[in-house]
Amino acid sequence: MKGRYSALAIARHALTGNRHWPEAWRSPEPRAAYDVVIVGGGGHGLATAYYLAKRHGITNVAVLEAGWIGGGNTGRNTTIVRSDYYYPESAAFFDHSVSLYEGLSRELNFNIMFSQRGQLVVAHSRHELDFQRRLVNAMALNGVDMRMLSREECYQRCPILNTRPDARYPILGGMWQGRAGTVRHDAVVWGYARAADRLGVDIIQQCAVTGIRRDPASGAVTGVETTRGLIGAGRVGVAVAGHSSVLADMAGFRLPLRSYALQAFVSEPLKPVLHTIASSNVLGVYVSQSDKGGLVIGGNADAYASYAQRGNLPTMEAALASLIELIPSFSRVRLLRQWAGIVDYAYDSSPVLGKSPVPGLFLNSGWGGGGFKAIPASGETFAHTVATGEPHPLIRAFSLDRFRDLALVDEAAAAGIAH
Repeated sequence: MKGRYSALAIARHALTGNRHWPEAWRSPEPRAAYDVVIVGGGGHGLATAYYLAKRHGITNVAVLEAGWIGGGNTGRNTTIVRSDYYYPESAAFFDHSVSLYEGLSRELNFNIMFSQRGQLVVAHSRHELDFQRRLVNAMALNGVDMRMLSREECYQRCPILNTRPDARYPILGGMWQGRAGTVRHDAVVWGYARAADRLGVDIIQQCAVTGIRRDPASGAVTGVETTRGLIGAGRVGVAVAGHSSVLADMAGFRLPLRSYALQAFVSEPLKPVLHTIASSNVLGVYVSQSDKGGLVIGGNADAYASYAQRGNLPTMEAALASLIELIPSFSRVRLLRQWAGIVDYAYDSSPVLGKSPVPGLFLNSGWGGGGFKAIPASGETFAHTVATGEPHPLIRAFSLDRFRDLALVDEAAAAGIAH
């Protein structure tokens, strides 16, 4: 296949000084109309476009991105992939996403650098151990790999954890998911973009949506107004993370979502010291070490709704203090940089996927801080929904109608997961 990455291609291009590699994707001018327009050029939007073309044969598709692809939340997260959810609906969806991630490099012909180093979630009290046992048992019933670890096994997995007997938050045990891991976030974006482009999808950057056009008689969507002109489409998918409510407002309805800044931090590079993902739900912190050596640190979202991508110092201080409590030796490490993404939370901390009140307009929203791990399954199921007009079986429970019917999937309460 022309342009396919391989060892032979690397050797061939090396002979010419690597001057003739083809562009990974085109930069076309927007056409007047498409069959489908996807608003949002992050992981979810690009994956949706790829699966529309790959699985459903719909190639007259445009992905519209206000800035540059992957410049939003996909490029602003801590890259953790896991499926430790309580309810069967959530467990099935996120475990399917992990399975898709496991084969994604081969499918896209692009190395996404998936490192399945496992995740350790420690427990600090007998009550938390009981809670984790209940969660692990539920996951076993849902077919998710997860098991309990003793205190000694936790230290074997992560020797640098706080071992002090007088620790304020002593470690009594924990739970372990071996298939969890980290992925290179921009590689996921680039891989999906390149694969979608090769199938005929137009990826249009620097093209912000400013309005939603609707038919006056039927109310159905007819296209989108953008900074580069009107683009017609009979089907529009919205995958814009924390700005979902803004797009919904353009279309004339409201969503049960609130947007918050979620911060992440990276330290100076270190020699390899952390070989898994270490986290504590009580402390509200999680950390892994990237291939470059930096510690990638995450915590809780800011306590107030905001669209500011800079976060705030009190939240940063709380996350770093929790990290030092979890792994005291990191107290001497210096922070290199910090950023924030805008995440949208539903009232039950589960996503909102499927049809909207506007015919032809589809929603991919409400991911909170857990959108990155969902990208492959989200793209696959959302593409099915957009292509057929009916929700994929894996996402029926996450429809907007659940708030009307009080059929909530309350992962925040059940699993202690707010995203």
